Amino acid sequence: MSIIINGSGLTIEKVVAIARHHEQVELHPEALERIRICRAMLERKIEAHEIMYGVNTGIGEFSEVVLSDDQVKDFQKYLIYNHAAGIGDPMPEEWVRGAIVGRINVHAHGNSGVRAEITQTLIEMLNRGVTPWVCTKGSVGACGDLAPMSQIALLLMGEGKAWYKGELCSGAEAMAKAGIAVPGLKARDGLATINGSNVLTAMSAIFLFDANNWLKQAEIAAAMSLEALKANMRPYHPLLHEVRGFKGAIRSAASILKLVAGGDLAEGKVKCKVQDAYSMRSTPQVIGAAHDALAFARSQVEIELNGVGDNPIFFPDKEIQLSGANFQGSPVSLPMDMAGAAITMVSVLSERRLNRLNNPALSVGLPAFLTKGAGMFSGLMLSQYTADMQIVEQRILSAPASVQSIPAAADQEDFVSMGMNTAIKNFHILDNAYGVLGIEMMAAAQALDFRDYKFGKGVTKAHAVVRRYVDFLDVDRPLYNDHNTMKELIKRIEVLNEVEALVGDLG
Repeated sequence: MSIIINGSGLTIEKVVAIARHHEQVELHPEALERIRICRAMLERKIEAHEIMYGVNTGIGEFSEVVLSDDQVKDFQKYLIYNHAAGIGDPMPEEWVRGAIVGRINVHAHGNSGVRAEITQTLIEMLNRGVTPWVCTKGSVGACGDLAPMSQIALLLMGEGKAWYKGELCSGAEAMAKAGIAVPGLKARDGLATINGSNVLTAMSAIFLFDANNWLKQAEIAAAMSLEALKANMRPYHPLLHEVRGFKGAIRSAASILKLVAGGDLAEGKVKCKVQDAYSMRSTPQVIGAAHDALAFARSQVEIELNGVGDNPIFFPDKEIQLSGANFQGSPVSLPMDMAGAAITMVSVLSERRLNRLNNPALSVGLPAFLTKGAGMFSGLMLSQYTADMQIVEQRILSAPASVQSIPAAADQEDFVSMGMNTAIKNFHILDNAYGVLGIEMMAAAQALDFRDYKFGKGVTKAHAVVRRYVDFLDVDRPLYNDHNTMKELIKRIEVLNEVEALVGDLG
């Protein structure tokens, strides 16, 4: 069943369904009518020679240059040519597809002045599997993601490059093979395709979807470590978190209690300390803060996904057009900087629990570095090194990009969001986070094998999934295979899926 695009109701889950899982897309008939009404208004204004930014004027510092009728016809082509100025490796397919669906949803409002043929062509590209080849780097996240969006717009002229059925070919060839007519660009069409922060917003939506799944797995790993370390579970009592009031902490504590339920530790059959270290007893507060940060970022991203990020913006019911800065990426880049830092913060917490599992002075009777042959064997000593290296990289990447503006375009564009930098570095942060968490989970499984009491149902299931792929470390072996296996296991959320199937949704 197709996902209907109508200018509202586009969630991060729908973006992922379309971008990653190739769900079909359909434009609501009312949205199509709005697009046509707005276009008719624009054409009336063009015929009346009304001055409109980016339609019959240049852009940026050239916005005061008025174009002749003949120049208007070719301007959109040259606009796309000179803005298709990115650099680097191609973006993942899902980023590009996400950006396209975001742009379609902007058009669906009927405020962009674009021809309906342009929007319908973008829909056909999604539905028939034509994905433009787009450089990863080049956008500063204001005036929209101009460079990457222009590489998408090249296909609307039968130019550029694209993938079709796994093959990289010219834009014209990809469109022809998919049976999609090339609409060409007329007045306003080019700028209406590129002038919004759709790439960084789509990337942020996909990141938030994956980061939420990662946080739930961080709670699973925490529960495993807590069981192995004989933690005092009273700090997870719901009353403690309800009386403070943070939604994320309430959610996190409830999830961890659900994971340890049914085990000896949760039922008070295992002797524990009166009060544990912060890395053990403040997990709900820390992971909860990350949940709250991601919830705020999600709210901002979904506002942007469903808003009109464009310039100029046309209001057919009032017969006016207004030029402003609704392309500015700061409303997304600022909370997304925080979202990336939140993942780093939880990764640091994960490493501190890993340290306690490894350190015989802190592990409540576990063997040093979780090996039976300390001295001859080093166990998981070097696993901590690997986790630490990744965390240092996460910390470097957690410096905010949203304060790094560099003026451009002869200072006409003198403040930009750098939101693409935020989006790119967030994926690097998350990639490291998969590795860090996989190592903690592997160590926790190793530690649990040294304990002889009953574990919670969720923890027991998680341990079983880990053991399906990584054997108990009886004698030392090269660990890079195990590390990479665990990283991929976390990334594909197999542990999460099996645990939730047993204990219920973790939030």
